[in-house]
Amino acid sequence: MLRYYVDLALRSLRRDKVLTVLMVLALALGIGASITTLTVLRLLSGDPLPQKSSQLYYPRIDPNPRNGYIEGQTKPEAVMTYVDAMNLLNAHRAKRQAAMALMQAKVAPLRAHERPFYSDGVMTTSDFFTMFDAPFQYGGGWTPTDDANRAQLVVIAGFLNDKLFGGANSVGKTIRIEDHDFRIVGVLKDWSPQPRFYTQELGGRSYGDGEAVFLPLAAARAIDITPNSVNCFASVSDMKHLETQPCMWLGLWVELGDAAAVASYKEFLAGYANQQQSLGRFQRTETDLPDLMQWLRDEQVVPDDVRLQAALAFGFLLICVVNTVGLLLAKCLRRSGEIGVRRALGATRRDVFVQFMVEASMVGLAGGLLGLVFTELGLWGVRHQPAQYASLAHLNIEMFLFTFVVALVASLIAGLLPAWRACVLAPAPQLKAA
Repeated sequence: MLRYYVDLALRSLRRDKVLTVLMVLALALGIGASITTLTVLRLLSGDPLPQKSSQLYYPRIDPNPRNGYIEGQTKPEAVMTYVDAMNLLNAHRAKRQAAMALMQAKVAPLRAHERPFYSDGVMTTSDFFTMFDAPFQYGGGWTPTDDANRAQLVVIAGFLNDKLFGGANSVGKTIRIEDHDFRIVGVLKDWSPQPRFYTQELGGRSYGDGEAVFLPLAAARAIDITPNSVNCFASVSDMKHLETQPCMWLGLWVELGDAAAVASYKEFLAGYANQQQSLGRFQRTETDLPDLMQWLRDEQVVPDDVRLQAALAFGFLLICVVNTVGLLLAKCLRRSGEIGVRRALGATRRDVFVQFMVEASMVGLAGGLLGLVFTELGLWGVRHQPAQYASLAHLNIEMFLFTFVVALVASLIAGLLPAWRACVLAPAPQLKAA
């Protein structure tokens, strides 16, 4: 029976080619616009570590002066001083914890004829790689002892290893960073969580290929590598000794295994702020402990204009569906005589309804196919925008399948009113008119 309905639908669509083209084009434009913006929105708002995001938390405290402070309304700072980061780190109140700051590092290639170049990097502590499930191609990370000893070790990204060593195992070899020799202890596989949550408020590299070098924090500071972002809340005369200055430049992530651990750490964080206030260091005692996804929401990683574009695109899809409803109704009125004949020959209202819904679904599938073309064109345009995430805008298999789901649902919704209108037509007046 379905084959019969499909045959009837194909004949009807071929008979009114102009209306068919208009309906398919209308749906395709709406689907292309909505899937393009939805793909970008999913890219920006996705969970960067879905297997672990619920266990990662970002402690926030506020060492700023009391000026401008409104209790209960002023959020704590996103970064902290070296003293506070080390105090929280060395308290070992979490399963794992790592302090970090972004940097730019000058890397000197081994071959004499090649010029040095600057690469993005992170200065951090030993738990960084295990806490964030960073996969290694060769070797591994450094140890807490290496942190304490300011060992000149480095973990490099796979793409840097390909550039410098042709992809071979480079563990144990030496590279020059900022005119100092660092021994390679690990080479990462392709690893770049999107968005790169650990870079928020530390210098602002949210999307892209990821960092090239990872240095122990103490070793990086020992050779005067300066973090990308420094926020001082008092006058500073010497930026070289940031460890003792009233400047915030370090982020701290902690891994907490369960709700009890989270509650315990919140209590510890509040106690630490009160203790620092009693010592005269803090004038604000607000603290915060958002998890990874809440942290991304707080930092507004997804720009408001992207959300607005997605809303407008789906509004445009709704307009396209309404237009398709009108075109299908026009077809229905033009075929009233045919419907009357079918009813007179024994077709039930259900038969007529199913026939029109099959026809609408075929329009939807055709609109989905053409919509994929418009989606690819839209994503191609996004990839040519000057945005950090531009190169990542590609249609994955989930969105590919979702395109057809949207197309089918949209066409079925569009077909409901015309199908209902067709099945309630009384056959006798239509036969007389024919």
